[in-house]
Amino acid sequence: MKVLALSDFHGFLPSFYRVVEKADEIEADLIVVAGDITHFGDLEDAKKLLGILTQSGSDVLFVPGNCDPPSLASVDWNKPRCLHGRSVSVEDLCFLGVGGALRGPFHTLFEVDDGEIKSILEACLRSEPSKRFVVVSHNPPKNTKLDLTRLGLHVGSMSLRSFIEQHKPLCVVCGHIHEARGVDSLGLTVLVNPGPARDGNYAVLELDDKVKVEFGKL
Repeated sequence: MKVLALSDFHGFLPSFYRVVEKADEIEADLIVVAGDITHFGDLEDAKKLLGILTQSGSDVLFVPGNCDPPSLASVDWNKPRCLHGRSVSVEDLCFLGVGGALRGPFHTLFEVDDGEIKSILEACLRSEPSKRFVVVSHNPPKNTKLDLTRLGLHVGSMSLRSFIEQHKPLCVVCGHIHEARGVDSLGLTVLVNPGPARDGNYAVLELDDKVKVEFGKL
């Protein structure tokens, strides 16, 4: 399965249209967005922006980020499909999602506690216990290359890290920390932050028995 992975658009309109072109160019099976679709926008803003992505020939899965309205987490659209608190099967893989960001000093739109992340992911997994799965999370896991800020602080989710170590997903797609674009691993799980799509960043994932990752610019 070929996945075009993105995060952190922050409402930058040209990037949405470029993603449609890129998805069709590479014949992506799936577009996955790990949050911050809008930049403190409302639900109607998010719907319009995500609607652009559905113009591609690829299915679209997303979670909201901390700069998205909390109401985006509970939408039940057929395309694009929200993964927050849900599991969605695509071919022989299951995709689980958790959106928002850990509570911090900036009081952004959609913030969650680490305990909420744990309970959401565990509930998702119970609905699809036997399939190989991929996690899509706005938050990165704690103490990895992907949660390291430019100040040298690790600000990711410990609950997400523990979930990965216990349940061993095939791959985790995350975002939030713009400067932490890259790839890491926890055991056999591949961790990917595609970088901010606002700046034209993306990653292409080939999900098979193993995960291949290629980064690019829109």
